[in-house]
Amino acid sequence: MLAEVELEVSRPNFHTWFRKTALTDVEDGVAKVAVPNNFAKEWLEAKYRRFILKLLRSYDSDVREITFAIGKPNNAETPVTSPKQAPHPSAATTTLPLKTPAQHESGLSARYTFASFIVGPSNELAHAASMSVVKQLGTLYNPLFIYGSVGLGKTHLIQAIGNYFKANWPNDTVLYVSSERFTTEFVQAIQHNRVSDFSMFYRQIDLLIIDDVQFFGGKEKTQEEFFHIFNALHQGGKQIVLSADRPPRDIKGIEERLLSRFQWGLSADLQLPDLETRIAILRRKAVEDGIQIDHDILEYVAHNIKSNIRELEGALIRLLAYGTLHEREIDLPMAKEVLRDLIKDTRVTLSIEEIQRLVCEYFSIEEDLVRAKTRKREVVQARQAAMFFCKELTQHSLKTIGLHFGGRDHSTVIHANQSVSNQIDTDSKFREMIEEIRHKIELRSR
Repeated sequence: MLAEVELEVSRPNFHTWFRKTALTDVEDGVAKVAVPNNFAKEWLEAKYRRFILKLLRSYDSDVREITFAIGKPNNAETPVTSPKQAPHPSAATTTLPLKTPAQHESGLSARYTFASFIVGPSNELAHAASMSVVKQLGTLYNPLFIYGSVGLGKTHLIQAIGNYFKANWPNDTVLYVSSERFTTEFVQAIQHNRVSDFSMFYRQIDLLIIDDVQFFGGKEKTQEEFFHIFNALHQGGKQIVLSADRPPRDIKGIEERLLSRFQWGLSADLQLPDLETRIAILRRKAVEDGIQIDHDILEYVAHNIKSNIRELEGALIRLLAYGTLHEREIDLPMAKEVLRDLIKDTRVTLSIEEIQRLVCEYFSIEEDLVRAKTRKREVVQARQAAMFFCKELTQHSLKTIGLHFGGRDHSTVIHANQSVSNQIDTDSKFREMIEEIRHKIELRSR
């Protein structure tokens, strides 16, 4: 059951709420689940009770209720079996394919759809190609090869193709399978002298989606079998969709004849999402999880976590978990505290130039003006504010700061700092303005 849960929820959610749980008993229609702590108990009861109950009933229809209790899942008794329990079709992940593809599970997760995929400059080509493929299956971009680093949405996009196809052509067959599972099934077919059944099964698929084909590298027999299956599907006008963590030409250990076929259609990459896309991803995730969270917190997380989408979502889940556990409202100071270890490696020293740019952006003036000799009131105010933040937020000496403002000396920086400090103490509107600038700089700092 946990294997199926892992397909249905995000990786961070699975590891946070489900990984350390266990089914300890089923008695009189009541399923008992052990959880590691009270926080997990409350969260699963509030957010996942219906989901878990529905899934349990697919294994045992007599289950009417579910209870959560703090226990030690790793030390649980022998796994529970019900006399009426029948194998769930999607649970048999290591069995050989059925002879009739229409009777086989698609391997798709319903949560991966085009509607839930956030499109931005980093992925718009891959998304557009995927949309085109489902409208002209087998005739355009065949195969479609999606590649990109870990956590950028490859699996989401290729499964979205499968789900769209499944919804619009229910009588045709679609199969999503990892390269690892394909290899495992092929090895089992060899062991049981059923290679012809294996080959025939895959040749009947209308849309075949294989994830992480880079793991075919070095597996000569698997590559040979897939080569023949690929040819049969392609010649039959069937659609093939592949994904990998690198472009075809960079995959090691793949035969040249198979690499050439990978490049027959279209190769489209997924790159690191830009700031706006990262914010949109976080906002969508927050809405899906029913979280109310301020934009400046989303912006702070998006500015500081850039490596991949999974880490973005993981950061949001961590904030939610911390806020719920400690009964605290999620605000910017809390976000900085909770995510400190996640962003420490991605932060860089805030430069004088960056502070100048942000302050000038706030005052809507050209950056060169704060380094010029002009004494216009708005420029002087911007210059002094920038000097104030440079002294407060950087480790640079007064002399170095002055040099970055048109070669001014350290006494000018001291005067600017004192002037700003005095105004903060005596002018509430000026104080609010300085806090707004500070907030802007903190959000943009890395």
